[in-house]
Amino acid sequence: MPYEPPTHRVERSIRATTGARVVAGVDEVGRGAWAGPVTVCAAVTGLRRPPEGLTDSKLLTPLRRTALAEVLTGWVTAFGLGHASPQEIDTLGMTAALRLAAGRALEALPERPDAVILDGKHDYLGAPWRVRTVIKGDQSCVAVAAASVIAKVRRDAMLAELAPQHPDFGFDSNAGYPSPTHRAALEEWGPTPHHRRSWAFLDALPRWRHLKLPSHRDASVTETLEDAGQLGIF
Repeated sequence: MPYEPPTHRVERSIRATTGARVVAGVDEVGRGAWAGPVTVCAAVTGLRRPPEGLTDSKLLTPLRRTALAEVLTGWVTAFGLGHASPQEIDTLGMTAALRLAAGRALEALPERPDAVILDGKHDYLGAPWRVRTVIKGDQSCVAVAAASVIAKVRRDAMLAELAPQHPDFGFDSNAGYPSPTHRAALEEWGPTPHHRRSWAFLDALPRWRHLKLPSHRDASVTETLEDAGQLGIF
């Protein structure tokens, strides 16, 4: 299937129908990980031509993604990052944690956006934000694709910084997702302070099951876990 670059079509539509002047694209990364925060990026791009090769971060090689993120941070009009910690995910549940992280990202922008393009079909932001959800927005919308790449590279770097503290877990290569190395380390050493201890993976670890916290799993988390299983991540 030929590569179709993202466009400003949705942003132009929002501007034309609502009068919005500043439109931010928002995407998250880390929703299905077992360790580390969930990270959200809000990016404002205007209507300029995007850098060559911009698309959903998951479709890029790590090398290309890192190089593109360096270009994007200078190309975008503005971007903001927000994180929700594993402890906040455990306490609030994923939907509320995403809302918290996204709010932090949007508040980090130098100017409050008039409208938000949110990747996916679920509006986890809600009022007071004016939101347009777009399925596969990280592939079709310039601002969302930019947010996708910046969020992924920044979160991967955060997990890589944790790797020396927990060398057996391979956080520098798996970014907190359940790779074979990560699974083996969990079985041997149990969860680190960076793990989401309300998640079901602890049910499969008899030695460490007593550390599991009450679950706050909601529909969006269930769908994410199912999607990850279909993709062979788990």
